[in-house]
Amino acid sequence: MTVTQATATPPLLRRVNAGKLLGVLSNAGVMTGTGLIQATGLTRATVHAVCNDLISMGWVVELDPGRDDTAVGRPSRRFEFNSRAGYVLGIDIGDAKTTVLLADLRGETVAKAGRSVSDVKTPGERTDIVHETIVEALASAGVCDPQVLAAGVGVAAPVDRDGNILVDDEFWRRFDAGLAKRLTELHGWPVLLENDANLAALGEQWRGEGRDVDDLAVLLAGERFGSGLMDSGRLLHGSRGGAGEMVYLKLVEGVGDTHGIARIARDQGAAAVADPAVDTILRTLDGPITAEQVFTAAGSGDEVALGILQHVAGRTARVVATLGILFNPELVVLGGAVAQAAKALLPDIERHLATFTSTPPRVAVSSLGDAIVSVGAVRHALNYVEQHALDLNLKPA
Repeated sequence: MTVTQATATPPLLRRVNAGKLLGVLSNAGVMTGTGLIQATGLTRATVHAVCNDLISMGWVVELDPGRDDTAVGRPSRRFEFNSRAGYVLGIDIGDAKTTVLLADLRGETVAKAGRSVSDVKTPGERTDIVHETIVEALASAGVCDPQVLAAGVGVAAPVDRDGNILVDDEFWRRFDAGLAKRLTELHGWPVLLENDANLAALGEQWRGEGRDVDDLAVLLAGERFGSGLMDSGRLLHGSRGGAGEMVYLKLVEGVGDTHGIARIARDQGAAAVADPAVDTILRTLDGPITAEQVFTAAGSGDEVALGILQHVAGRTARVVATLGILFNPELVVLGGAVAQAAKALLPDIERHLATFTSTPPRVAVSSLGDAIVSVGAVRHALNYVEQHALDLNLKPA
């Protein structure tokens, strides 16, 4: 931030300096006053005065100086960011399950709760279950609503820059129930609604395979394909929040719909079992065929299951190729609950990909598993807290 002579009033300078110091401390461990001077370029008097302000606000704690028999003069003051000054929530509202992560201000998980929403019939019922899951997570950690500073919430629908859900598609309308407003009314903290794939991209760049990658695409590939896109480290939203939506796949030869890896594997496995002429170990399994069973059967050498995965890999490669051609990311990460199983597809995906584009992106599988969206939602909430820290009123435990 550049402060001109005309606007550089003492209160504003104090605020700017406080934000600078808080930014350094929130990303570091214990720091001395000397270390903060070196990291910020501020004077010793300014560092100590602003740290005193941050201590009184609750953002920073001062530690005992410790003993150093070799030191001359007064021991250095030692400061640390107060990661338990408040908490944030990362909420993933999926079509089948709601997951809530409660995290401290360094993003470390304090509590987790999850509930099925597969039998939910209305958006209002979905909101009620989200509320109940939040209450469960807070109660398990002994945290009350006033200690929560913000909640990031991911939904499987496009969300514009103002937090409004695009409802042009029937599936997207399932999430449109004044969700953010209702949760704020119930709990009192700001609710930051965002597309789930966008949050997956934030999570991957923060703590996943996409660390230090600025041009990144994350492909949620379970039941439905959805992508979150980052260009030069910035999320792409589009005019109505629809950047990265995959409805265009209906027009792509060899794909034809937005069905993801899990659904295609499951449907083709079920079709094979339904055909008495097909010889496969899938027929010996109890209950409905699942994608996991197809991957397991392929790992055991079942020819039918191997053929299904070859088809899935070729189809997924076409999806990755379209992202590579349209957005030219350095890396495409396959994410979601299907990610670990999808490792078996990588060799075939990469082989097909080289035939579809002359500039194929690198392809990796997320290590965040089914927490990818909720981790990104935590990061989204932390971004809000960092931006508004000096305006937030911290509540003691």
